[in-house]
Amino acid sequence: MPLRSRVATPAARQFGALYLTRFAAGFGLATLAALLPTYINVLGASGVVLGLFYTGFTVAQTAAVVPVAWAGDRYDKRTVLLVGLGLGVVAYGAFAFVETSGHVVLARALQGLSATATGILSLALVGELAARDGRANRIGRANAARLAAGVGGALSAGYLYQRFGFGAVYSVQVALMVGALLAVLAFVDPDGSRIRGNPFRGLALNRRLWTLTSFRAQYAVSVTLVRNFVPVYAGLSAARGGLGYVEATLAVSVVIVAEKVANMCCQPYSGTLSDRHGRALFVFVGGAAYGVVALLVPFTPLLGEALSLPATFPSLGELSVAFLPLVALNALLGVADSLREPASMALFADEGTADGSVASSFGVRELVWRPGSVVAPVVAGVLVDSVGIAWVFYLGGASALCAVATFLGVLSRYHGTRALTEW
Repeated sequence: MPLRSRVATPAARQFGALYLTRFAAGFGLATLAALLPTYINVLGASGVVLGLFYTGFTVAQTAAVVPVAWAGDRYDKRTVLLVGLGLGVVAYGAFAFVETSGHVVLARALQGLSATATGILSLALVGELAARDGRANRIGRANAARLAAGVGGALSAGYLYQRFGFGAVYSVQVALMVGALLAVLAFVDPDGSRIRGNPFRGLALNRRLWTLTSFRAQYAVSVTLVRNFVPVYAGLSAARGGLGYVEATLAVSVVIVAEKVANMCCQPYSGTLSDRHGRALFVFVGGAAYGVVALLVPFTPLLGEALSLPATFPSLGELSVAFLPLVALNALLGVADSLREPASMALFADEGTADGSVASSFGVRELVWRPGSVVAPVVAGVLVDSVGIAWVFYLGGASALCAVATFLGVLSRYHGTRALTEW
């Protein structure tokens, strides 16, 4: 039963504070995505260490999923969210002082703990506050806030680093995390729902969740590889198979922003459509499109040559003919992901809110993602050193297509041929 000692805060203010939390977390993730190629080149990291930059983050996320989700359902979700924001303040402050690859891995691990707590609990609270027939739309808005921050984070990271260095970048991020913490403290009501025992036990027998995880476990490999290695592909030196934008940090930021803007603009609208027309269909179509586009990324130099595209750009300098095709393909990846993400999140929220275990439902969603997201970067590092970075995208595209084929098979087998449009 709700245990509130004050008048309930209007829903609009609570959603606003949670959207700000998503914004602050997304800003930090985009900042690091833009700067990791710089760390790689400055520190001279090998392909395996490159993989560890990502694996350190995802291992920490994996370790945190179960305790964070359990604590969110067992105790006050707002309190757990505040702890996650506090960890973020510490993590981003630490990045300003890293000097070795080992320091980067450790700071990324702390960032991973914060990302798990803020991600699961902010979504759980949004899903709990939203009405069922508008849940995907509300989640789409929350994700749009995160993606808007991704745009600002990627662009400002490149600019601030080139002008002022790492310290200025992380000062902005720490200020955002502190602002989000204060907003949650001021406007988000304490969560009075309590789940006794282990909420994961009941969810483990939920056939709809098993169907979703048959897709998500494989799809994690695709998104981890493609989303993380598109900026690496742009920033990696030409001698190592990349496009050679080693010093053009702003160009790497533009590539990242293309995906964020497309995803941000489409998510609220695609979330509304999935609320009306069935969410499983949007998961299937978005996943298939993502796989097809991922396979095309290594062919951006050929596309640029075939279309006789320019290689020099105002404010960016001399790049290559592959630049515009890479920006366009990354934008298409954002469109594809915008179809899948709010629909998938709403399906997990639907199952969790039915019995009050919404944080644990999102915990299951995160947990099945982790094996692929932990192993994939290390495999990608080996591929970069052995057969070339192009194979990272071939593996990523194939993983997405296998995931949607499995999802369609399981959905049809256990829920009927009409489930694709009825869920």
